[in-house]
Amino acid sequence: MEKKQLAPIVIFVYARPKHTKDTIEALANNELAKESNVWIFSDNYKNDKSKENVEKVRQYINSIKEKKWFNSVTVVEAPKNQGLANSVINGVTEVINKYGKVIVVEDDLVTSKYFIKYMNEALDFYENDEKIWSISGYNPPIEIPKNYEYDVYLGYRGNSWGWATWRDRWDTVDWEVKDYKKFKHNIFKRRRFNKGGPDRAQILDSQMRGKCDSWAVRFGYAQSKQKKYSIYPVESLVSNKGLDGTGTHRGNTTNFDIKLSEKSPKLQSDLKFNKVITKNFYNQFNSGIKQKVLELINILGMEGVLEKARAKREK
Repeated sequence: MEKKQLAPIVIFVYARPKHTKDTIEALANNELAKESNVWIFSDNYKNDKSKENVEKVRQYINSIKEKKWFNSVTVVEAPKNQGLANSVINGVTEVINKYGKVIVVEDDLVTSKYFIKYMNEALDFYENDEKIWSISGYNPPIEIPKNYEYDVYLGYRGNSWGWATWRDRWDTVDWEVKDYKKFKHNIFKRRRFNKGGPDRAQILDSQMRGKCDSWAVRFGYAQSKQKKYSIYPVESLVSNKGLDGTGTHRGNTTNFDIKLSEKSPKLQSDLKFNKVITKNFYNQFNSGIKQKVLELINILGMEGVLEKARAKREK
């Protein structure tokens, strides 16, 4: 049987030199690193405050080719600032159109040495399973039942902390979310989207109101509409080191800290949802009564009232 081509690894970097170095060196220590083609997309600085760090990041990523850590390294430097969402959408589209599949990492992720192996195996294993939307390398710190017998499980929500997908899934995403008006106050559609966490619909609301800049929530919305699922490892192969207050879109928290897996997960076909895992996963994103109130406000179409109250407080 002919060996399949490894998926390209796409890395998105911005203005964190140390995080970028840690991310790339962890990937370089992976099995299959020397056989992998790497694309690095560097967004340009948004203001003078980030200019120096962007220049440091670019100096570092342009020095990687000579180190021979990977089969090839392609660096793409944006001439002007695009923002994270546009950077990811444009970069993934460019690479996935050439290779048909892609593994994606951002500049604050440290990976296990089995990450590349697992992601490629999962891409091959689930490629023809139409119900699988994406592969996640990260697993949040949730409790897994002791009697759960597999190394992977099904999730309703894709994860952006080390992930992979295929071109035929990616091409179906409507980045403009043209049917948002039909979704906005539809309790059934919102509940379906929120199966992956009670924050999902609210993040999409924020995206559509221009309050956040998220490619991931739109990618996830397309997944929910198509009733597709993501594959998660029971033991995480990715750790997010960017939740230290240094990121543009990241806070400072330890709620998602995990220990990296020391093995490559065994894959399983015909997975069924595990009720306990699904519930624990959902609760990882549950912030309580405030979230429920905000969801009710959006369902009832009262978000304008909330915006006025916020504006009044800020005066």
